[in-house]
Amino acid sequence: MMTEQIVREGLARMGLAGRVPADAPERLALYGRLLLEKNEVMNLTAIRDEAGVARLHMLDCAALLDAADLHGKTLIDVGSGAGFPGLVLKILCPDLSVTLLDSTGKRTDWLSEVSAALDAPVRVTCARAEEAARLGRFRESFDLAAARAVAELRLLVELCLPFVRVGGAFLAMKSADCDGELDDARHAVGQLGGKVERRLDYAVPDTDARHRVVVIRKSAPTPEGFPRSWARIKSKPL
Repeated sequence: MMTEQIVREGLARMGLAGRVPADAPERLALYGRLLLEKNEVMNLTAIRDEAGVARLHMLDCAALLDAADLHGKTLIDVGSGAGFPGLVLKILCPDLSVTLLDSTGKRTDWLSEVSAALDAPVRVTCARAEEAARLGRFRESFDLAAARAVAELRLLVELCLPFVRVGGAFLAMKSADCDGELDDARHAVGQLGGKVERRLDYAVPDTDARHRVVVIRKSAPTPEGFPRSWARIKSKPL
């Protein structure tokens, strides 16, 4: 009950309460409980209390509702981990079509189980991002890509922009002090067919967290040959 109340009040303070289903706080609270139960036997999150999960996972991901219009769109969550932000966004915006991509089979198995338990149908794929992005059914086929706490931005754009169709956007969840990281990534963004459109800074209610969504618009196709292998991306960033 505490988690549900924190989510409900947090969404209201973020100006999102009227934009999500009435049962979203209840379903996100159940998600949090299932996450913490599974976390006892699998390392899914370093946050181990209900209030922390409610604020630093659920409400943090909810901020993406202000970063882009999600209704009727397709989104791939790259490096989804425990389902953040993709599964949270599916609960908050049911007509969003979500693909959760992660390279660890145990995590993707759990994501399939928990999405069914939450009645939040998503597509779950176990694959490495740099390999999946070369496949025809994934490459430049999504309106949106999102990633949270995966890698430095200039590495992240090479993993994520190839999934996004021209006209779509990559939503990168970063800390609010990522200006230097963003400057370092501008060359890679341009080379991969993107353009930094805006930065959305936000606070997570009742925390010291100050985070940012960097919105990168896909303005041209990503050249063939990208993404490169992960070893190459790390050793020679664009």
